[in-house]
Amino acid sequence: MSSVAVLTQESFAEHRSGLVPQQIKVATLNSEEESDPPTYKDAFPPLPEKAACLESAQEPAGAWGNKIRPIKASVITQVFHVPLEERKYKDMNQFGEGEQAKICLEIMQRTGAHLELSLAKDQGLSIMVSGKLDAVMKARKDIVARLQTQASATVAIPKEHHRFVIGKNGEKLQDLELKTATKIQIPRPDDPSNQIKITGTKEGIEKARHEVLLISAEQDKRAVERLEVEKAFHPFIAGPYNRLVGEIMQETGTRINIPPPSVNRTEIVFTGEKEQLAQAVARIKKIYEEKKKKTTTIAVEVKKSQHKYVIGPKGNSLQEILERTGVSVEIPPSDSISETVILRGEPEKLGQALTEVYAKANSFAVSSVAAPSWLHRFIIGKKGQNLAKITQQMPKVHIEFTEGEDKITLEGPTEDVNVAQEQIEGMVKDLINRMDYVEINIDHKFHRHLIGKSGANINRIKDQYKVSVRIPPDSEKSNLIRIEGDPQGVQQAKRELLELASRMENERTKDLIIEQRFHRTIIGQKGERIREIRDKFPEVIINFPDPAQKSDIVQLRGPKNEVEKCTKYMQKMVADLVENSYSISVPIFKQFHKNIIGKGGANIKKIREESNTKIDLPAENSNSETIIITGKRANCEAARSRILSIQKDLANIAEVEVSIPAKLHNSLIGTKGRLIRSIMEECGGVHIHFPVEGSGSDTVVIRGPSSDVEKAKKQLLHLAEEKQTKSFTVDIRAKPEYHKFLIGKGGGKIRKVRDSTGARVIFPAAEDKDQDLITIIGKEDAVREAQKELEALIQNLDNVVEDSMLVDPKHHRHFVIRRGQVLREIAEEYGGVMVSFPRSGTQSDKVTLKGAKDCVEAAKKRIQEIIEDLEAQVTLECAIPQKFHRSVMGPKGSRIQQITRDFSVQIKFPDREENAVHSTEPVVQENGDEAGEGREAKDSDPGSPRRCDIIIISGRKEKCEAAKEALEALVPVTIEVEVPFDLHRYVIGQKGSGIRKMMDEFEVNIHVPAPELQSDIIAITGLVANLDRAKAGLLERVKELQAEQEDRALRSFKLSVTVDPKYHPKIIGRKGAVITQIRLEHDVNIQFPDKDDGNQPQDQITITGYEKNTEAARDAILRIVGELEQMVSEDVPLDHRVHARIIGARGKAIRKIMDEFKVDIRFPQSGAPDPNCVTVTGLPENVEEAIDHILNLEEEYLADVVDSEALQVYMKPPAHEEAKAPSRGFVVRDAPWTASSSEKVRCGLLPSWVPGRVGGQAGLVSRGWQLRRKLLASWGASPPEAVSSLCTGS
Repeated sequence: MSSVAVLTQESFAEHRSGLVPQQIKVATLNSEEESDPPTYKDAFPPLPEKAACLESAQEPAGAWGNKIRPIKASVITQVFHVPLEERKYKDMNQFGEGEQAKICLEIMQRTGAHLELSLAKDQGLSIMVSGKLDAVMKARKDIVARLQTQASATVAIPKEHHRFVIGKNGEKLQDLELKTATKIQIPRPDDPSNQIKITGTKEGIEKARHEVLLISAEQDKRAVERLEVEKAFHPFIAGPYNRLVGEIMQETGTRINIPPPSVNRTEIVFTGEKEQLAQAVARIKKIYEEKKKKTTTIAVEVKKSQHKYVIGPKGNSLQEILERTGVSVEIPPSDSISETVILRGEPEKLGQALTEVYAKANSFAVSSVAAPSWLHRFIIGKKGQNLAKITQQMPKVHIEFTEGEDKITLEGPTEDVNVAQEQIEGMVKDLINRMDYVEINIDHKFHRHLIGKSGANINRIKDQYKVSVRIPPDSEKSNLIRIEGDPQGVQQAKRELLELASRMENERTKDLIIEQRFHRTIIGQKGERIREIRDKFPEVIINFPDPAQKSDIVQLRGPKNEVEKCTKYMQKMVADLVENSYSISVPIFKQFHKNIIGKGGANIKKIREESNTKIDLPAENSNSETIIITGKRANCEAARSRILSIQKDLANIAEVEVSIPAKLHNSLIGTKGRLIRSIMEECGGVHIHFPVEGSGSDTVVIRGPSSDVEKAKKQLLHLAEEKQTKSFTVDIRAKPEYHKFLIGKGGGKIRKVRDSTGARVIFPAAEDKDQDLITIIGKEDAVREAQKELEALIQNLDNVVEDSMLVDPKHHRHFVIRRGQVLREIAEEYGGVMVSFPRSGTQSDKVTLKGAKDCVEAAKKRIQEIIEDLEAQVTLECAIPQKFHRSVMGPKGSRIQQITRDFSVQIKFPDREENAVHSTEPVVQENGDEAGEGREAKDSDPGSPRRCDIIIISGRKEKCEAAKEALEALVPVTIEVEVPFDLHRYVIGQKGSGIRKMMDEFEVNIHVPAPELQSDIIAITGLVANLDRAKAGLLERVKELQAEQEDRALRSFKLSVTVDPKYHPKIIGRKGAVITQIRLEHDVNIQFPDKDDGNQPQDQITITGYEKNTEAARDAILRIVGELEQMVSEDVPLDHRVHARIIGARGKAIRKIMDEFKVDIRFPQSGAPDPNCVTVTGLPENVEEAIDHILNLEEEYLADVVDSEALQVYMKPPAHEEAKAPSRGFVVRDAPWTASSSEKVRCGLLPSWVPGRVGGQAGLVSRGWQLRRKLLASWGASPPEAVSSLCTGS
């Protein structure tokens, strides 16, 4: 049985006790408001001012002031010290490394605390731990356990005290372990031992031992005693509402546990100090003995159903009887069938108690009301509102609804139950009369479609017909739908639901195959595109598969015709997507990617926009050179051509076509492109492009520097010839670290193998899975010979030897700086050989090498070469003015890095020196020359360079000199170009875009003089190689601008034409349609006179453009004027009552008439002398036809108007209700808005005008001007014509 909306007496009493005072308070407030409303300051207290004085600092500021509790820091820091003798890891050489560091890292990850280690002078370990308190305590425990040597000790305490050490759920033991950073082991309850074992540091063990003994000592002072007392006498010992036992506990400080009535135990447990406990036991025994002697019992029969009324809420009735009479009432358990109630007490008080028991039993009645179960929720009401009305009047009545039963049970005081029963019966009768329900069968598979997305369909039906529709959940698989509500609404909802179901049965489902990669595109961002499709085909349900299913099937469901239309629409969309998803890869040399991107992405953005494609470039740190273009095929090809042309312009790139039979292409490319990649890498990174598979083309395109292209062409043709005759392949394996050694410096070793054998050796690329695999391709004899040579080399590499060499300690630093970069390079190049230099601080010159014999020898040789270079190292100075240093370095130092790599030198730039001038005069800078430089030159030798200009180059002499030449070649040079001053702003372009584009394109800096100088000289600064191109580009731009200037002069020809102002609106046309067409057709600008300018002739129209075009536009305007002059205007009397119908909604009908007859129809303004006069303007024959048409309409509409007026006479006039007095709302005194109008205007609270009455004359004027403004905006005409055009229709 389940009950709903049950309100018990107790819960209602609690509810009422919480609400009544508030209700009284509100009522009082309302009465106060009526007599004396609060002031504005009382209702809205001002925010507190900043602390005005120290005395009031402690007081709250106004009604808003509250004391803010200080917030404690959530992160704490503690420092722990581990003495040297207790450290577990004492290796001084590995501080911060090794096992100790790993343990600290683990503790940080596990606890979330932050650890910092440091060594004290006494070699002890100091550990600073930061974090939340809990994390710090856990970290401390782990540190002690894992970094400090552990000791152990035992402590013996009585077995019965162990549980107090453990605490509830082991919490006390955990806290003790955390606090003392120890591990405490307590023997199991079945273990007779009383020894507790403590493990940890000496200090921790002492702390823990002390705490355990303290807990035991506390328990020694306490005692426990159990007293057997008959269950029947427990109520006398406890006293009414447990007051008696409470008093004893308070007086003696002893805890007394009396088992509750529901527990069948007689034992009372006493806990406390021994002396006080004895007093408490004595008092309880005395009460027990007394009651045993004086009390007697009587047994009475009370109906089982009335027992709960005798007990009362939470046993309050029994306690009440005990308090009043001193008699205990014993009720049999609820699971017992006995109806006997036993009263125990003093004989003279039993009669009074018996009377009270019967009074309690008969004070409540149980009744039931017949009500169909489907009406229950209507009786309860929304959120229990209907039921709350009854329970508020009769709080002691308990109302119970049982699901599935056609009855309501009422329980409570007899009178209240009768009143509640009458009210509920009235509700049931009323609901049966005005409510109905119906059950319909609809296949459960259609239920979710009936509900609609987010319940849209079913909610609409519920709101429209004011009914409740109950659809069973999917899990029940039930077909039964129940509709409840107003009989008429129920029938309408039933009809609509059955129609929907019938329509669904006639629907069809279609599966559309769409590749999953297009699903997200069709759905669109946040479902925008699929929402558009669903709006276009609202009757079709479109279901996409779950992305995890990897399915291509999209399901469409709906009426057959709509599904077909939707299918075609989506297929077309997919076809467009397929067309736009064509993709091609374009290999472009990495160094040219930045030129293709352009400054701020300008170039790539332009290519994307103009070709309408998506272009993806590889990441800057990626080794890939491939640019991927996606879009329509033709667009992709166009974008590809533009990108290739940029590369071709920037470098000496040659392109050669080689004819190789298509059947050989796959074998030449090799598995995953390994073979062709090896050729491209060997030939300086050329790009080899094979035609698309299946195209049948034999043409292979090779692109790259000329010399490399020829080399790649020879190798490709040679390989193709080999493949055609006979090709043989063998795979061998070698550790990846040997590969570089096998290839040799610059590929020398592997080239030697290929030249001697004629076979090709392919090493795995970085992305290949199998990094050990080396493939040999060629004729069988050549392959076998190459295999033998390589296997011999690999075998030698597998023989690990250890050798040593002597290196002067002064050179050691060169090898180990930058985290041993030089040693790493040697290891990579020579088969992973390990080179160990002696520790810094020792004067040893012995260097140990370990690895394959050949690798060790080669590494020794390389180290010797480096040492020779270091000993032969010289230092050169290269003087380049500091202002050019940034330019010489290049973006991110790329140019310097390149020179360093190319010449194996080290380059050091001086620190930047700010020009320190101690005079008060400002430092003047012109064209990059600082005023300070001139003064410095006067003081020092003019021939000697400044210290901040000297760049230091270190390395071999010949290489330093070559590097110096390369640096000097990077110093920018400045040339001057003469460009007319009036063209400077066009050269610069909008927001500097023009000048920036040229600087990016030619990699130069272009300086345009300030406008106030009026100079024609533009300075170009850059590398010599770029200056000529930049100068030519600038002069070309000047030519273009001069040509544009000449064209601008031709376009500025002006022509005036005189036209009567009354024809201007017609020449402009509706929303400027006519004049816009003339402007576009003749490519001219047409200016009409400003109506507000009295000095300007109002009949002059100015046309600007090429002379020929302005004349053609003038002729077109004069033709329109000629047509307008032929037009006539006629006034027609038209009954004003039909004007609105002829005009139509928003003037739609009248516009249709004007368009059909090519006339203009003007209706009179409101308040015109003749409200029936309508003016029709146009060609004579059109005007006559239009007048005939509107007179016919008048006759038709007038008949309707007359009928309507006749009917109105017989209709009862509406009764005018008295206007209700407006609600006062919330009223306050002394508010800012009660000030006088002049004050409010002064304070800025109100504008300085008073509005007219809404609906009165002022309101009409306002609406009239709104309409006037609207007409002016829509017709573009002068005020009289515009207002008269549609004054009543819109």
